Amino acid sequence: MAQILLNGEPREIESGCTVAALLRTLDLDAAKVAVERNLEIVTRSAFTETVLVDGDRLEIVHFVGGGEEDAFDDGGWEVAGRRFRSRLIVGTGKYKDFAQNAAAVEASGAEIVTVAVRRVNVTDRKAPMLTDFIDPKRFTYLPNTAGCFTGDEAVRTLRLAREAGGWNLVKLEVLGEARTLYPDMAETLRATEILVKDGFDVMVYCADDPIAARRLEDLGACAIMPLGSLIGSGLGIQNPVTLRMIIEGAKVPVLVDAGVGTASDAAVAMELGCAGVLMNTAIAEAKNPVLMARAMKLAVESGRMAYLAGRMGRRRYADPSSPLAGLI
Repeated sequence: MAQILLNGEPREIESGCTVAALLRTLDLDAAKVAVERNLEIVTRSAFTETVLVDGDRLEIVHFVGGGEEDAFDDGGWEVAGRRFRSRLIVGTGKYKDFAQNAAAVEASGAEIVTVAVRRVNVTDRKAPMLTDFIDPKRFTYLPNTAGCFTGDEAVRTLRLAREAGGWNLVKLEVLGEARTLYPDMAETLRATEILVKDGFDVMVYCADDPIAARRLEDLGACAIMPLGSLIGSGLGIQNPVTLRMIIEGAKVPVLVDAGVGTASDAAVAMELGCAGVLMNTAIAEAKNPVLMARAMKLAVESGRMAYLAGRMGRRRYADPSSPLAGLI
């Protein structure tokens, strides 16, 4: 026999037991769970060959409705007439596989996931698809135009996305160059105008420029998404002053998009008053993506609480917490 830790509880299993055999013993459908062994995702294809040994730490998760009963809930936020409880939006790129991606999304508590629009693999139609792991009936898919360098490419991509999945709420990004992935604001403004007239609800990735943000809102963007720093850089919030200007001047939700590297970056964005934060690389490239996703969830909630609480004023000099009167 072997002793393992299963979902935090000790459990005795037969020697040589595989992940697949354990799932059968637990009467769990292998197609509906994700398995982590010693902080590493076990892909479904490896269930039958992965032998559990004494001392293994196993986490088995699946999708459930709702969230934690004691989770922070400030009423959520609204975009394009739709209300969401979670203020964290996560991407679906750069993960080791779809199983790891699904586990991270679950840990993040996110309700919206960004998805890229790519060609169908016609040579292998049995290849796994994102929808097999992240149910579009449970999560809101947010098609984006990652990789588009002209407004025309972006508009074409989102029209195809709407045709494929019926999605009207979309994320627009038009990149200026491959080295920085900085937004081309002239093309972004042009594409926003076209898409809004075409009936899309457009959330727009943009520069941290208050004037450009106002023009996007005037064109009908339903959310403004200024970058915190360069996409995938992990440099954190570089220009909090301009971000705060955008937030103060906007009548639509403002979400930081790009540049978050760790939980403290997400908290800073929320303390500025952002409606939410979008991230991908910070979770996907962490050494433990599932644990980082959980950290990001808590950071977003913590930052929102701090914003609502109202931070103390900054002082140039010390101010003692204890009264000085009555000192011995």
